[in-house]
Amino acid sequence: MAGEKHNERFLSPRDFVFHPEARQWTWTASEAQAYTSWLANSHYENFHVVSVLLPKRLHQDFFNVYAFCRWSDDLGDEIGDTAESLRLLEWWGDELDAMYAGQVRHPVFVALRESVQRHSLPREPFADLIRAFVQDQTVTRYESWEELFGYCRYSANPVGRLVLYLCGYRDEERQRLSDATCTALQLANFWQDVTVDLEKDRIYIPLGVMRKHGYTEAELFALRFTPAFREVMREIVEEARRLFLAGLPLPGLLDRRLAIDIELFSRGGMKVLEKIEGLDYNVLARRPVITKVERVGLLLRTLLGVAFRRAA
Repeated sequence: MAGEKHNERFLSPRDFVFHPEARQWTWTASEAQAYTSWLANSHYENFHVVSVLLPKRLHQDFFNVYAFCRWSDDLGDEIGDTAESLRLLEWWGDELDAMYAGQVRHPVFVALRESVQRHSLPREPFADLIRAFVQDQTVTRYESWEELFGYCRYSANPVGRLVLYLCGYRDEERQRLSDATCTALQLANFWQDVTVDLEKDRIYIPLGVMRKHGYTEAELFALRFTPAFREVMREIVEEARRLFLAGLPLPGLLDRRLAIDIELFSRGGMKVLEKIEGLDYNVLARRPVITKVERVGLLLRTLLGVAFRRAA
């Protein structure tokens, strides 16, 4: 009976914030860890937060960090009201500050505090992620690559840095390579989901690139695939590929098991770019996806590649 009552508190972020009593609940460390583990393993996109290759001692830490990211994302995109999202993200930032001051109330921060203390995780990456979700509420267009990279600096790169911190890496060189990889992954996701973002009135393609090739916002919202749009996509796909290639040395500087995971992410992102090219860049008509068979092939090639480099 007690177990059933406990499970009733396992709510998605949106359900949690609108529950009349949820913010008054108290959580033990074990209860909070069970919540972040549940949240990580019940993602609506069936996203696997940890792989079988990641050391088991790090699983709970990854669940805790993921839960923070999931909450931040959902407070921005799942509430349905911009003003309310901004208010909740401000509250979420206050909860982050409270955790670093030694005061924890929310289950995510009860669990996350132990990871922060165990791995000496700095506040900045978490605060940067919140800043990115706030920016999503107020900025829906990017004029230049510089502006877009500035957004990725807060929305994507902190995740890679947190992964490095959890695995014991804190040096500038690995962080630089991780930043390139994470920005590339963010861009690949943008180019894969152009139509999804349009539904939210968001355009991540730099407007300067669109003007350069003679393509307009009106044509984009009308989902008009033209030779000009093809050239826009060709340019932005190549920019993402350049960043993937810039970050590829990173796996060679990591523990073998982590190296496989990181390289698999990079290869998967580059495979998305190949899929876009295979569609003749027409992501307006069809979303490019990687099949299960292709995923297996990526894993096998990555395993062989890492093994070969280690042997060499």
